[in-house]
Amino acid sequence: MNNKIKLARQSNMMTQEELARKINVTRQTVGLIEKGEFNPSLKICIAIAKALGKTLDELFWEE
Repeated sequence: MNNKIKLARQSNMMTQEELARKINVTRQTVGLIEKGEFNPSLKICIAIAKALGKTLDELFWEE
């Protein structure tokens, strides 16, 4: 799941810092989310999806 966020961020040519600024969290929080060490709130999940131009399913749905 979390690698989907990292891959989407990288495909948008965005750094962790840039994504963090867009979703109003710290860079460290983005790193922890990508590593699966932080479970983001629904509000943060929606912000990430909007910032990366993806749906919640594309980023967070586990197959």
